[in-house]
Amino acid sequence: MNMPVHSAIIQASVSAEGLLLSADEPLLALQRETGGDLGERLAIPQLAAVARLAIRLGIIVSRPVVAASDQCDIDMWVRARPDGKAVHLSVIDWQERPIPLLRNNSSLLEADLAAVSDGWSWQVDTQLRFQMVLEGGDPDGVLPLQPPVPGSPFSSYFQLQPDEDGDMAILRGFTQRRAFRNQLACLTADPAKRFHLSGFPLFDLTGQLLGYRGKAFALDLAVPVPEIAAPAVLDPLAFGKRLDRSLRQPLGRIIANADTISAQLEGPLRPDYAGYAQDIASAGRHLMALVDDLADLQAIDRPDFTVVLEAIDLADVGRRAAGLLSVKALDRQISIMAPATEQHVPANGEFRRVLQILVNLIGNAIRYGPEGSVVRVETEQEDGQSRIFVTDQGPGIATEDRERIFEKFERLGRDDQGGSGLGLYISRRLARAMGGDIRIEGEEGQGACFILRLPLDQAVEADISV
Repeated sequence: MNMPVHSAIIQASVSAEGLLLSADEPLLALQRETGGDLGERLAIPQLAAVARLAIRLGIIVSRPVVAASDQCDIDMWVRARPDGKAVHLSVIDWQERPIPLLRNNSSLLEADLAAVSDGWSWQVDTQLRFQMVLEGGDPDGVLPLQPPVPGSPFSSYFQLQPDEDGDMAILRGFTQRRAFRNQLACLTADPAKRFHLSGFPLFDLTGQLLGYRGKAFALDLAVPVPEIAAPAVLDPLAFGKRLDRSLRQPLGRIIANADTISAQLEGPLRPDYAGYAQDIASAGRHLMALVDDLADLQAIDRPDFTVVLEAIDLADVGRRAAGLLSVKALDRQISIMAPATEQHVPANGEFRRVLQILVNLIGNAIRYGPEGSVVRVETEQEDGQSRIFVTDQGPGIATEDRERIFEKFERLGRDDQGGSGLGLYISRRLARAMGGDIRIEGEEGQGACFILRLPLDQAVEADISV
């Protein structure tokens, strides 16, 4: 089904007080449908939020917005430009999507399941205000001691709680106008009282949404199941997916938006605001690196953690790692002396893990080396082993600290915000999983030399020498 699209830009203006001053027909129709009109407060909450943000920041704000009318859902790309005491809204893209009404068997089944769930019954209107509360369905057939008052907001009685993936079934149901089940909530007045909520939408004969009817089942009425104490083991793939959904994706959007503001791509900006945006982007990247470290930590601390051993060229991996960090080194006027192009050192290891280790070691050398210094990356092979050395010209590491620095979250008193204290711990665990190790050499006060050792791959050595 083709979605209706408005190709022309739709314009509107909103006062600093939130009043709709002017609007093209599609927006004005949506404003009237939600109970407002010209000269009245903008009744489309998603657009009103964008307008308030533009006024508060004093900059142009562009972002996607999804609004709901009685007949369809509307995807928009909105640009809000503050101008004195008003904000000019431009809807650059307007696409209407049909509402998925309960017309197929699977949707009807969801509604039936929600309707027969245990608990006492409730009903709300389209503004999420309680209309009625009915007794019945729970094991004792009683309402809570303090049932919700008709006309009161749903959110003033129930405090919704996300599931283990950070999702809320009720919000997904409300957005799609579908039934939902197993939404965890607690009483706002008494957080110790917890419920499972289920519900289904109510429509009139024309397909207009009237509200929701559902059940609230008190969890303290459930029959307790004896718990068996066992160590919780989280699959690393599931952990990574959870981090990606809960942290990586929103952090990525924060970094991208902060970079856009800092680069002033939407127009000129006060220098202090551009600086704030740059700080936000920098903090976002630090958090993203910490998320990556935590995901690696979850994986390598499992007893069944393994690596995939393969034939690699340690000198080539060293050149690649140096190339990845060349820009970072230039920012501090530091030179990286990588292995010569004609140099080859065969080894056994997992390529991406070895690259990860070397990026961490060279990154640390750049971070703690003085400006204008040199970081050397050198290789050798001896006694059935391949080695790569990362040497900086920084203050070095005291002999008594050379083992402690490989412990979790150990940063030897450094007060900078450049690392999590997990990089060296993870790097050594990875090296040992590949049959190698990492150690530190160098005289204190004359720089640190980190040595990654891996088993020498004889077959690759023979191939390279041919």
